[in-house]
Amino acid sequence: MPLAPVPAPAPLGGSRWHTFPDHGTLTARQFATAAEPLLQGVIDAGALRPDDLPVLDEQIHATLALGTRETSLPLTPGPDSPRATRELAAQAQAIGREIAAWSTAALRRLLTDPVPLPAGPLVVRSHCYGHLLTPAAADLLLRRRGGPVTMQLYNEWLHQTVLLRDALLPFTNWQDVPVRIGPTGLRHTEDGRDRFLTELLVRQIRHSGIVAHARRTLTGTGGPAGYGFDHDGGTVLPAVLDTAPATAPRYLLTWRPDPAVRHTATYLPDPADYDAAPRTPLDRLPLPAPAPRTLTGRITAGPVHDGARTARIEVTHDGTTAHADLGQALRGHRFAHRRPHGPAATAPRPADAWDVLRAPHLVQPGDTGGTVDTAGLDGLAVLALLGRTFPRAVVLRPDGLTLGAAARAR
Repeated sequence: MPLAPVPAPAPLGGSRWHTFPDHGTLTARQFATAAEPLLQGVIDAGALRPDDLPVLDEQIHATLALGTRETSLPLTPGPDSPRATRELAAQAQAIGREIAAWSTAALRRLLTDPVPLPAGPLVVRSHCYGHLLTPAAADLLLRRRGGPVTMQLYNEWLHQTVLLRDALLPFTNWQDVPVRIGPTGLRHTEDGRDRFLTELLVRQIRHSGIVAHARRTLTGTGGPAGYGFDHDGGTVLPAVLDTAPATAPRYLLTWRPDPAVRHTATYLPDPADYDAAPRTPLDRLPLPAPAPRTLTGRITAGPVHDGARTARIEVTHDGTTAHADLGQALRGHRFAHRRPHGPAATAPRPADAWDVLRAPHLVQPGDTGGTVDTAGLDGLAVLALLGRTFPRAVVLRPDGLTLGAAARAR
C-alpha cells in the first residue's frame, strides 16, 4: 500500500509568519533566521528604504542593551551587586550585542533580497508587551511610512527577539543551545521568563532559579530544584566543570550535547542540607606529606530514580579512591571567596589535600584556620576539595585554599 504524501506546510503570508512544528528545537541563529518573515512584513508594510536602516539598528541595540531608556531588561549591576546578577548582566550584554548584529545584517539583506510571502502580505496581531521605541523608530513605524500593521509586525518580531535573548541568559555556549520552539514561536516562555526576571530583579537570584529557567528553555517544563539536569540529547551542568575553578563563572551553565542521553532527570545535591551534615575538625587531620601528590578527578553519575539523580567527583591515588558529591562541590565553588594572585594568607595549620578528601565528614577549620596546597591537582580535584570542606569562610586561590580565620578576615 503506497504511503500517503506528507502535506506541504502552508505558505508564509497573511497571519502565518513561520513554519514551526508544534514542538521542536532551534539554535539562536536558526530562530533568528526563522523570524525574518516578520522583518520582511515590516519592510513591505512600511515601504522601508535602505536609508531607514540606521533607525532600526539603533532601536534593536537600545532594546537589547542595559541601561538605556528602551531596555527590555532594567538590570543595572554595580561592583557591589550579587555575583549572579553581574554574571547574568554580562551575558545579557554579550548575547544582546550579537543578536542585534544579526538583526541589522538581516534587515540590510531583506531590503534587497526579500523573503517570499506566497500567501500575501503579512498581517499579524501582536499582543503588546510594553517595549519602548526610540523617538526615531516610533516616528518611522507609526507615522512617516508605517501604521498599525507595520507596528504590530515589528512588535511581534521585537518581542520574539527579546524572549530569545532572555531564554539563553544562563548558558555560556548560548549559540549551541537547542531552544524549545512552539506554535507561537517563543511566546510559550513568557510565564517562565516573568518568574525568572522577577527573582533576578527583585531579590538575589538563587542558583536553582537559574537552573529552573534553563530547564524551561530546553524542556518547556519545570522540575525539582537542582544544580543541573539531563534532557534528551544532552546535559546542562555548571560551567566550572570545563574551566579552572579559580576563574570560572559561579552561576552560569553549559549545555553539553550527548546523544546517549534519552531521558530527563534533575541532579540533586547530597546532602540536601549541608548545615546538618557532620563535620571533621581540621586539626584532627595529619600534617601534609613532604611532597604534594598529583591528583586528578572524574565525574560519575548515579542511576536515575523518579526523575532525579546524584553525581560525584572521584579522585584516585595509589589505588585508593576518595569522592565528593558534585552538588556539594559546586556549592563550595559558589560560596568561596576569590583571591586571584598573591601568597596564601598566613595560617598555622596546613592540611594535605588527600587527607581532606578522605576525611569522614565535611572538614571545618578551627579558630586558627588552615591552608590546603592544591599543587598537582586538576580542576575536578580542586572542586572535590571544595566539596569536602564546609562551605563557609573559604578563599579559593590558583595555588590553594585558605580556610577559617584568615578567610573570615577578608
